[in-house]
Amino acid sequence: MSQRKTTGDAVARVTIRDVAERAGVSVASVSRVLSGSNYPVSDTVRSRVMQVVRDLDYVTNAHARSLAGMGTPTVAILINNVTAAAFAHIAKGVEGAATLRGWLSLVGTTGDDPERELALVDLMRQQGVAAVVLLGGAYDHDGYQLRMARFARSLDAVGSHLVLVGRPPLQGDVPATTVDYDNESGAYAMAGHLLSAGHRRILTLPGPAELSTAQGRLNGARRAFEAYGVPFDRGLLRQGPYDEAYGYAAVDAALHETPDFTAVLAGSDIVAAGAMQALRAAGLRVPEDVSITGYDDIPLASQLTPQLTTVHVPYEEMGRVALHAVADRRKSAGAEARRTGPNAEHLVLGTHVVVRNSVRSSKRYPRVTASVRTATKVSR
Repeated sequence: MSQRKTTGDAVARVTIRDVAERAGVSVASVSRVLSGSNYPVSDTVRSRVMQVVRDLDYVTNAHARSLAGMGTPTVAILINNVTAAAFAHIAKGVEGAATLRGWLSLVGTTGDDPERELALVDLMRQQGVAAVVLLGGAYDHDGYQLRMARFARSLDAVGSHLVLVGRPPLQGDVPATTVDYDNESGAYAMAGHLLSAGHRRILTLPGPAELSTAQGRLNGARRAFEAYGVPFDRGLLRQGPYDEAYGYAAVDAALHETPDFTAVLAGSDIVAAGAMQALRAAGLRVPEDVSITGYDDIPLASQLTPQLTTVHVPYEEMGRVALHAVADRRKSAGAEARRTGPNAEHLVLGTHVVVRNSVRSSKRYPRVTASVRTATKVSR
């Protein structure tokens, strides 16, 4: 079964008869087109049927039966880049929790392309997966948000579910679960850690300007500067992708343009690794000459020399929580019943600063002893 749009946000089930009626053909003809039968069907009829299927967001009964529990549930994990350590840990958490339940997992890559991401979500709906789990930052424009909300409702109407991990919830009462972490507070605490060590000229590398993750990390850093009464210098802000090349290039450029910075606040551990390489290439020592912090606490952070002070994000736990949310929803909803109350569910996990060896008090400015209030804890 599938659904069609009616008034407001309501949806009604679409049957094969609805498709046949809209296409002006028999039910048998629709069945032959969708099943791939060898029975001869004209190209005109086939084209007309497939257009109606797309218009009505029709999903074949075989997929609906699978979603209703008559087949092995499958969860689709859509990831920007399979080589990114943070995403890999989330996917590991999802897959591990799915395996314990006897579910199957499949992984698709979006390549940082919002159109491809939207297309994959719709394809997974058509394939009849039990849930679509989207990993990483969302794209901040209205067209994307509206289309993703529509796909979330389409998934919900056929018994599937959309889960957003590590990104903000969709606007409105959209049937989707968000599993997030306290991103902004993590950056707030880390910037406060540098400021409390006396650093004032801090090169800030939050990540790509268009991603919600980077926006949150930049907002957290700015709040910390404000709390300490230190002006935020936009001349020390560099935005770019979460990779080593960006970290290296940003620091290299800053050393030529604004070389008086005493610390680097990197938006990820990978970026911090690139920044560290650039400083070493320039003959500078970490942390004796310049302090560096990261974000994520992936295994690389403790393998660098010196070991990286960073923000720990519970990525694998987020993946497990995402799968548990889907399983709980399916169990409580059953094959026919729909969830009552608010459709949207938002779960937030905590972050904390992990202090290692990459930060030293600034020699240029006095150490600040005043504390900044934050719910984010610091561990050693």
